[in-house]
Amino acid sequence: MHWPDEAACAAWATTLARSEQLYNAFVELHGPLGAGKTTFVRHLLRALGVQGRIKSPTYAVVEPYALPGLAISHFDFYRFDDAREWADAGFRDVFADPGLKLAEWPEKAAAVLPPADLRLTLEPLDDDSRQVTVEALTPRGVALLA
Repeated sequence: MHWPDEAACAAWATTLARSEQLYNAFVELHGPLGAGKTTFVRHLLRALGVQGRIKSPTYAVVEPYALPGLAISHFDFYRFDDAREWADAGFRDVFADPGLKLAEWPEKAAAVLPPADLRLTLEPLDDDSRQVTVEALTPRGVALLA
């Protein structure tokens, strides 16, 4: 799909947020620096009802959010270097628990991540729009896109 501007990104995030399948989904976000991965996550979290500051977890690796009936974990694996960090940080438990998991730079932790339900690849274009490829990788992912 094509997002001509940030409003299109926000609109798609709002549509995705309406799906109850999202509440236990794992969504990977791919793309270069500045592609809009964190911007998409912010719009999605706002659409789900998260209030307050939504910051990038670049240095913390994960930012948790709690809504009534929904735990959300926003990961940024950009600085993830050692698979031992996975166990040490308790990420195995986070992924085993119910809730929405969103991961930027998942390729940095590919050896330890479970299979994603959706994969979004954002590609910035010269006119500041985005080409977005969305792949459903599981039955839950297919249901999210239905």
